[in-house]
Amino acid sequence: MGGKDFGEPGAAGHVPDHGPITAIAAPTVSRGKPVVYPRHQPPQNPPHAVLSTIPSDSHTWNLLFLQLTLEEQGWDVTNLGACVPVHTLVTESAARPPGLIVVSTVNGHGAEEAPALARAVRAAPALARVPLVIGGKLDTEGSSDPDAHPALTEAGFDAVLIGPNAVPRLLALLDSLSQRGHGKAYADALR
Repeated sequence: MGGKDFGEPGAAGHVPDHGPITAIAAPTVSRGKPVVYPRHQPPQNPPHAVLSTIPSDSHTWNLLFLQLTLEEQGWDVTNLGACVPVHTLVTESAARPPGLIVVSTVNGHGAEEAPALARAVRAAPALARVPLVIGGKLDTEGSSDPDAHPALTEAGFDAVLIGPNAVPRLLALLDSLSQRGHGKAYADALR
């Protein structure tokens, strides 16, 4: 992030500080133009998010995109990486309860594997009310309707973020959580 000095100017690995980034461009387009989202300045004590995949998903590009998006919105992120066992997600999250858990999957097996993940998260007392969201490619058909997977919300996910509005909905959630306080259930944060 801006402001970290990685060596003398001109040295290999030096990253100049060009000041704060004021916006991020999302991979969505409206009327032929990229949609730009405002960047939030990091707070003194940034909220913490845990980012994970389902156990069978080895993709990482989605995790990097989400990590950068969350960080640019002022969040401290623990990215657990690819192929995360459910017990690892629960243990790591319970050790430092976050203000948000984000599960991203693009291998098409989220609708099958994620309900067990949500139930395990909700069974941990420290995580019972932590907002829990999932997004990406949840089935092999590539459904883009957030209501296409009711088993995910029934199992404990507060939101299913898929389709062309996934990133704007995530950003709206982040704004709601920052305005209402972290650690509240997604439904409570949007009231």
